[in-house]
Amino acid sequence: MKRSRGIGKTAGAVALVAILGGCAYPGMGSSEYHRVDARGEQSVRFGVVESIRPVMIDPYDSGLGAFSGAAIGGIAGSNVGGGSGQAVGAIAGALLGGIIGQNIEKSANERPGVEITVLLDSGKYIAVVQGADEQFRAGDRVRVLSGRTTRVTH
Repeated sequence: MKRSRGIGKTAGAVALVAILGGCAYPGMGSSEYHRVDARGEQSVRFGVVESIRPVMIDPYDSGLGAFSGAAIGGIAGSNVGGGSGQAVGAIAGALLGGIIGQNIEKSANERPGVEITVLLDSGKYIAVVQGADEQFRAGDRVRVLSGRTTRVTH
């Protein structure tokens, strides 16, 4: 009976890590701003989209997934065996849980993005990588906003 309650708690904790991991990564789309960007000045340039290439934006690794997974795995592993077997189970569970937790966080936070190459009206080419929250096509007239970060919008 004791073992089944531990497994239920472990499964609930793993689900919580996945949910929290999804909240850890800030957005990178053209319409997403951070609090520090509000009321800040941005320069605006105009141009035409030359090309678009889909990319994946690698997530920020907060360490929360690995830490939580290791803690949950250690607790779950300590329920295996008895005596020194519990210590071995806890260590193995913590190692495996840390790896799984890190992968859950990465999968939950990885975002599709686009690399947009723009020919500015000045004649200069630039490329900007951002979240894929706006659809662009070659030939689109766009604005390039630059301040603390750079983004492309219609």
